[in-house]
Amino acid sequence: MNGIIEAQGLRKNFGMLVAVDGISFSVRKGEIFGFLGPNGAGKTTTMKMIACVSPRTSGVLSVFGMDPDENPAEIKQHLGVVPQETNLDPDFTCFGNLFTYSGYFDIPTHSAQKKSDELLEFVQLQEKRNVKVEKLSGGMKRRLILARALVNNPDLLILDEPTIGLDPQARHLIWEKLKTLQAQGNTIVLTTHYLDEAARLCDRLVIMDKGKILVKGAPADLVKKYVGEEIVEVEKSAEVLFCLAAHNIPHEVTGDTVQIATGSSREIAKILLDSCQPKKMLTRLATLEDVFLKLTGRTLRD
Repeated sequence: MNGIIEAQGLRKNFGMLVAVDGISFSVRKGEIFGFLGPNGAGKTTTMKMIACVSPRTSGVLSVFGMDPDENPAEIKQHLGVVPQETNLDPDFTCFGNLFTYSGYFDIPTHSAQKKSDELLEFVQLQEKRNVKVEKLSGGMKRRLILARALVNNPDLLILDEPTIGLDPQARHLIWEKLKTLQAQGNTIVLTTHYLDEAARLCDRLVIMDKGKILVKGAPADLVKKYVGEEIVEVEKSAEVLFCLAAHNIPHEVTGDTVQIATGSSREIAKILLDSCQPKKMLTRLATLEDVFLKLTGRTLRD
């Protein structure tokens, strides 16, 4: 085992419920590694085991070469955690939240003050230094939580839905900061429901469902392997379906749309136009979302 995080047969049960079902993965130093999956897939539970918050039921888990169940204090010294929920202290200002949090790591007062101001500048909240948390927007709160996670100069950042509920501008700012942190040598592990976020940020990722890992790899490799390079979308009709069947063209029906995954959209489009008379048709590049929906299904689950 030589990764920052190593898991073999990792399992977590809550009574009769199997939340994480024997998964294995490795996170390398300096990479951004993502966990994707629908609600209840086991992503957050896995993150909590890595962060020394929830003990595993069975399997092997190593973080910095240490066992989270046996060495939680030592591991936490090197961790920065951004939880899914906003758990800032509403009684303190932006600076107060960071300065107070630094006390948990026994950082000397002068160093803590300096570090707090540096982090406020890093997440572009210096102008809000003396503003109480309740006065901040949602995006500002998420940036402040990220700053708080960096107080102890962590080697590993764990982020659970870091941009949840944010507008596009705020999301892009956090993406920029995460890429900067990676360039500085940080290892980052995140969960996200945003497929574009995963494709943009992650060097490698896993897609989970029902506690198991379905696939793992680099986003572009997964798209190419499980979907193809391009997608042709055409409005569903009896004529189109009959035509596709006659030409033995594999396809998938999603609501009122028929999708054809292909390595050559031009070739498929020509067949459709010449033989199938579609009412509407478009071609686009295949995405990680196509992989996700193919593997986990298109039905919403709570």
